[in-house]
Amino acid sequence: MNIPKDAFLEEAYELVTELETSLLKLEEMPDDTDLIDRVFRAMHTIKGSGAMFGYNDIADFTHELETAFDLVREGKITVTTELVNLSLSARDQIKAMLDASVDGEPVDKDRSKVIIEALKALISSGVETAEVSRSVAGFSEENVDTTLEDTDGEVTYRVRFAPHSDIFKTGANPILLLRELSELGPCSVTAQTKNIPGLEKLDPETCYVYWDVVLTTAKGINAIKDVFIFVEDTSDILIDVIDETEENNRGIDYKRIGEILTERGDLSKAAVEAAAESQRPIGEILVASGSVDPGSVDSALAEQAHVKKVRQERQQAPQASSIRVAADKLDALVDLVGELVTVQARLSQKAVYEKDSELTNIAEVVERLTAELRDNTMSIRMMPIGATFSKLKRLVRDLSKELGKEVVMVTEGGDTELDKTVIERLNDPLVHIIRNSIDHGIETLELRETSGKPRRGTVRLYAEHSGANVLIRISDDGAGLNPERIREKAVSKGIIQPDEAMGEKELFSLIFTPGFSTAENVSGVSGRGVGMDVVKRGIDELRGSIEIESAGGKGTTITLKLPLTLAIIGGLLVESEKAKYVLPLSAIEQCVELSREDAARAHGRNVLNIRGKLVPYIPLRERFNIPGNPPDIEQVIVNEVDGQRIGIVVDRVIGEHQIVIKTMSRLYRNIENISGATILGDGTVALIIDVPKLISETKNEELAAA
Repeated sequence: MNIPKDAFLEEAYELVTELETSLLKLEEMPDDTDLIDRVFRAMHTIKGSGAMFGYNDIADFTHELETAFDLVREGKITVTTELVNLSLSARDQIKAMLDASVDGEPVDKDRSKVIIEALKALISSGVETAEVSRSVAGFSEENVDTTLEDTDGEVTYRVRFAPHSDIFKTGANPILLLRELSELGPCSVTAQTKNIPGLEKLDPETCYVYWDVVLTTAKGINAIKDVFIFVEDTSDILIDVIDETEENNRGIDYKRIGEILTERGDLSKAAVEAAAESQRPIGEILVASGSVDPGSVDSALAEQAHVKKVRQERQQAPQASSIRVAADKLDALVDLVGELVTVQARLSQKAVYEKDSELTNIAEVVERLTAELRDNTMSIRMMPIGATFSKLKRLVRDLSKELGKEVVMVTEGGDTELDKTVIERLNDPLVHIIRNSIDHGIETLELRETSGKPRRGTVRLYAEHSGANVLIRISDDGAGLNPERIREKAVSKGIIQPDEAMGEKELFSLIFTPGFSTAENVSGVSGRGVGMDVVKRGIDELRGSIEIESAGGKGTTITLKLPLTLAIIGGLLVESEKAKYVLPLSAIEQCVELSREDAARAHGRNVLNIRGKLVPYIPLRERFNIPGNPPDIEQVIVNEVDGQRIGIVVDRVIGEHQIVIKTMSRLYRNIENISGATILGDGTVALIIDVPKLISETKNEELAAA
């Protein structure tokens, strides 16, 4: 596997996402210089790294876009909606080029040409307009305010770039990096060749050379780091800052050769002091004595010539606060932790049976350490949901323009963290919900004005933690759901009976039925009855739930309740006729007893009176055809699913456990109402019940029987 190229693609995809997010924010705040710099930096990094790894089409194309924003930074053109539109189109084209490099699909090169020509035309007209504006305002090229340019001043850096010996094998070209570095400002480059072996031992695929660079630039240290961003794991890179001081104007000499060599670690201080006792030039003495190679002295002389009167202030590049780990390695770690949790449960159970105090103490320590390791490993998989929210802003922008509506998206709680697997699978349900909110919920401009609402509609995304779950609310200030219209549509499609009594929440839940749609006309956005059923299915697969609240004329709020993680969950272990099952704790409200007398009072109906409210229940024995007779007193596990309380009847409740979810074999994946399995401490297997699916199928069967 070509690791650096893979790293480039991974970083590049993150950069195009960052580019899109920054452009959307820039459209709202076109004068924000920080946003302009973020956009430019993302483009510059994509261009430079693309050229380094041979993606010349991406580098050339991005160069044109970078040119436009370089003019924006210089104040020669302004950020307009047209520029943002073109930049977003260019961003999409860059992503298409990246996709093409992965899946081999051809890229539409004509589209690239169209975008570039449009950018050039926009730049040309923008520069002319800016010049006219300056002239009208009484400015000339000489007296234009230069505060828009870099004002931090130039800083001189000493850079040592030492690629690992196998860097050529990864496809990287150090010369291209040095060329990109030279674009940041005046620099001197000295190649250190002392490690090159004789011809008989020379390997053309091995890099023996490293480089010392002295660079003066106003771009800042981050610009230097960006040059090496894709080879930092396969190179040793040191960046020292040499700040000029006021003493430079007082005639103080340059830093001495010995000081430079000592600072860089090329020579010991004792060797320098010994050489300084001679009257001959110190560099000549050190080379003659073999204390240092000529290349090091040459680079020190180059630095001495490049820098004038500088103060020593070595500033090592800060240590990385994070590292990038392949997702498959992280998944393997989670699997191993899961195995450890299972073994720990067996050890704890063994300690209880043996009644050995020493073994019990060991088991308790192992249990504590395992719990800490489990929690830390799970936290590593956690990612903020803000990145997903940012992607949806583009959807709202494009869709509102397509439908001729004005819609803005407001987000809160973007730092709320979820398991990476949950976030990856959450994108499609959120897209469908937002598309429906904009198409069905947000009214047209005329209707909003007639009803006294602002022309611009609002879609809000809000995320927060709630115990072992995360709540995500998607709300709009549109027309809201019409219960009567939903009922009429459901009756016409045969989903419910005309005289069937249903509450408002039950009616709202019908929009998740496959093929259900209240749209009068089919459009390119919605109306075919495909979408909300996909949302329900996707959330069910994540072991989550959906709740809808809506008020006519005021809007709709859809709340998604999702588990923090899918790998290890809290579960309630239950038993029916010696067969063990697990119910996820996230949906459980309470446990109550069901006696023979309670069942008899229901007159054959599976309902139980709990604090004055009737709660239907599903006997697990009947549902799973479990043989044998139930005990005199059974246990009812009351779950809340989609806003409804439904009980599941079992023989016995064993207790709460941390459950490591194991995927089922292909032979058992189609078993209904089971979402997975787990291994218990005694080595037996317990099946994990898919509560929402169990309830849904039971309802469907009852409707069919009626």
